[in-house]
Formats: sequence, structure tokens, C-alpha cells
Amino acid sequence: MRCQTSLPRLQRARAVVASALMTDGFVALARIDLTDGSSGGHDDRVVWRARCGRSAGLAGPADDVAREIVEAVRERGDEAVAELTWRFERRRLEPGRFELDAETRRAACARVDPKVRAALELAASRIADFHRTQRFAPTGIDHRDSALYSRPTPLRRVAVYAPGGTAAYPSSVLMTAVVAKVAGVDEVVLLTPRPADVVVLAAEIAGVDRIYAIGGAQAIAAAAFGTASIERVDKIVGPGNAYVTAAKRHVYGACDVDGIAGPSEILVVADGDASAAMVAADLISQAEHDELACAVLVTDSRALIDAVDVELRAQLAELPRVAIASASLRDHGAAVLVRDRAQMIEAANDYAPEHLELLVHEPDALVDGLRTCGAIFVGPHTPEAAGDYTAGPSHVLPTAGAARFGSPVGVWDFIKYTSVLRLGPEGLAAQADAIVTLARAEGLEGHARAVELRTAKDRPS
Repeated sequence: MRCQTSLPRLQRARAVVASALMTDGFVALARIDLTDGSSGGHDDRVVWRARCGRSAGLAGPADDVAREIVEAVRERGDEAVAELTWRFERRRLEPGRFELDAETRRAACARVDPKVRAALELAASRIADFHRTQRFAPTGIDHRDSALYSRPTPLRRVAVYAPGGTAAYPSSVLMTAVVAKVAGVDEVVLLTPRPADVVVLAAEIAGVDRIYAIGGAQAIAAAAFGTASIERVDKIVGPGNAYVTAAKRHVYGACDVDGIAGPSEILVVADGDASAAMVAADLISQAEHDELACAVLVTDSRALIDAVDVELRAQLAELPRVAIASASLRDHGAAVLVRDRAQMIEAANDYAPEHLELLVHEPDALVDGLRTCGAIFVGPHTPEAAGDYTAGPSHVLPTAGAARFGSPVGVWDFIKYTSVLRLGPEGLAAQADAIVTLARAEGLEGHARAVELRTAKDRPS
């Protein structure tokens, strides 16, 4: 069985365990047993239901602060943005002078390693190629003196948000801005605090029109309502911290948003033949994002769970972001034991993960049954990391259980539909009696008369 771990790894892992016990670090994934007849099975099912019931939350300290920030920017515009940037970031900005000029952008791009540029260009090309397949055409009917159709139209102006905290995310700029440009959006602006050179280069490659060196809830509010120097946008997309997420909730309605994001998450579905090292590596690939990230293993093999715990300890010992990943796995990770492949699918659909990996025999046979995932990574040669960077589909995905009803960012996010109706005399006459009858049934006499006026024999010209 490939779930076994080599002796050197085991010895190294034991040393890590001793250290972890002293520092309250990661020791093993929390175990949840969903098999029938398990000891404490009822309690485990309650725990699992609680995990599946997670959400990004609608209230809390970040929500209260974001509400105040949004109102301040709505009332005082650029001045409030500058004040709040100093308050939260200790960064001085002159009101109304937030945009990076062309020379600053060129200089930033020139400083990026050519190898990084080539990787970004490859990723952008693949993202564009994939999303061109999502372009939409009008749909409708045209017969019997009637033409009725839905007309897709690109949004006019969109803001892409890129975090500027512990790490730079040029990939997120590509995964949103490239898609918006493929959709035909007229103007794409980037909001990012302390823009890193690699993020500026990603924006250039993606075709971003303007870059504003502002972040946090104040940037979201400025884009949603507009200020003297920033035109209001139709939609805001891209990941951010709790304050950015809360601000999105507060500005929704003034503009659209891509969703209410929670921490990153991955669910790996694996059987007893899976590589424990591979499973552990993929769980860590999400755990290293954030201490709140969720990394979950679903398997029908107890032996694999044991082997994965050993591998996790060994791999964490060599990880630069060990503190973050260890906290994530300790506090939010889990190993879920199920009976069989059918229960694998059931558990995965209940959890509704952002990312789902299939490391099982004949993985394609499970794909159709998985209905609530943001993205599915099929087989051992499709790591989630490929989806983060170069595979093609956008990596901006629904989180915190929103994959039950949400979709990845796609061309559809940057398109609005308009209903277009055109009736000729015969087309209206065919519906007139029904329209008049329904209007009067609802007590709307004016509606009825508007139709009768057009269909009467002595109607006005």
C-alpha cells in the first residue's frame, strides 16, 4: 500500500512531534468517523454537520468597523480614504492622488525577474484561452409577429481587489482582470495597498486600465460609491481580509460583488491506494494560506489517515510558513472516515468545498456525483496548485459552503442581461385578452387600458 511512510521520514516526524507537543503545534488531524457502528458515531456526525454548516458570517467586529468606514467614505470621499489609510496602514496619501502613473508602472514592471514575467504571461494566456469559451450570445424566440430575446452586455467598469498583506497575489489579478477583459468590460481598475512590482506587472499583462494604491474597506467603498478621483464601478471582485469582505456586504446594492469570501479550503477525497505524501502536500498547500484555512481529508482507509498524519508532521518541519499551516491544520483540519465511495460523495457534497481533489481509483467515475464544489481536481496529476496559477479556470471560487449555490468567477460575472421585447400588431392582439384579464384581476385598470388603447379598432394613430 502506498500509504506507508519511509523510516527516515518517520524518525524525523517523531522529532517534530516532540517539538509540537512543547509548543502546542500540530500533532494530528482531528478525526471524524462517519462509518456505521462507530464508537461515538452520533457525536461525530454532529461535529461534521457543524463543519458543513460553516459560513463567512454576517456580523462581528470586522462588520462594525467596515460599516463605519463605508459611511465615512460615502460622506467624505477622497479625504476619508486618505485619513483611513493613515489610521490603519500608517501610510500617507494625498487626497485624490491615489493612482499609479504610467512611469511608476513601467518602472515596477522592469524590476520583475524575466522568469516571473514569462510565468505570468503563460498563466494569462491560458486563463484567456479558457474563458473565451464562455462568451455568451443572445437567446430568445422570434415568431408570430413577436421578437423576444435576452441580450448580454459587458459591464462598463469593474474593480479588481488584490490584497497587500503577508503575501502578494499577482495570480488573483490575472484570474479576475483577464476574465473581465475577455468578457469585454470597458474599464478594469485595480485596488491594492502598497502595490508590489509583481502585482503591477500582472495588471499590465492583464490589461488593467488604472491602478489605485489603496486597500481595505475604504478602497471597496471608494469604488462602490465613487469619489472625486475614483469613478464608481459596476462590480467589485477579488479576495480580501475580513474588513474587505464585510465592506463588500455593505456596498452591495450600490454595485455588485463577486461573493462573500471566507478562508481558503480544500477537501481531498482519497482511498487506501493514495500517496500519503501527496495527500499531505495538498492539504498543506491550502493550510499555508491562512491560520483560518480549512484542510480536510475524506477517506475510507484508517491506515491512510495514520500515514497522512506522519507525512504532515514531516513536511511541516520543512515548510517556511510552518506556524501558519500548523495552526490551520490543528484548529481547522480534519480526517473524515467513511464507509465507501458512495459516502465519499455524500460527505463531499455536504461540505461543499472551495477546492476538491480526487486521489482515488477511477476518479472520473465520481465527478458527476459531486454537485457542490467550487472546482474539482481529478487524479494525481492535477494538484490544486495548478488551478491556482496556470491551468486556466479562475481560482476565485465560492468558499465557506457557498459552493452549494455559487460558481467560480467567469465571464458570466462581467455580463449583464437585458430583456428586449418587440411585438407587432398581431403579436399584441394574440395576448391582449389575457393581459387585460390579468391586469383587472390585480386591480390595475391602467395596465388594461394601455393594451385596449392599442388594440381597439378606432385606436389613435
